[in-house]
Amino acid sequence: MKRKERLLLLARMIFPLLFIAVFFIFLSSLASIAEKQADEEQRQLENIIRQTAVACYAIEGCYPPDLQYLEDHYGIQINWDRYAVIYSPIASNLMPDITVIKEQ
Repeated sequence: MKRKERLLLLARMIFPLLFIAVFFIFLSSLASIAEKQADEEQRQLENIIRQTAVACYAIEGCYPPDLQYLEDHYGIQINWDRYAVIYSPIASNLMPDITVIKEQ
């Protein structure tokens, strides 16, 4: 085989492998971006619930007794298929414990 033919054969073998490698790197980057976005959405939901509970306290003089109260009176919308929210009121004058967990 001539040198030119060997180089051409080598190029034909390397190009598909290089393409596959770049494709998998691209897919892993997309997965990482999606995971970061989901984490940010979770953090934002928890912050919105906290801010709304504080607003309720400022307006009404007590923290809301449960999440349903926030949904009914303050328009909070929670995607229950995507998140589980633990809302544990301590007392009407103490900030409730709020935890948002992503559903798997």
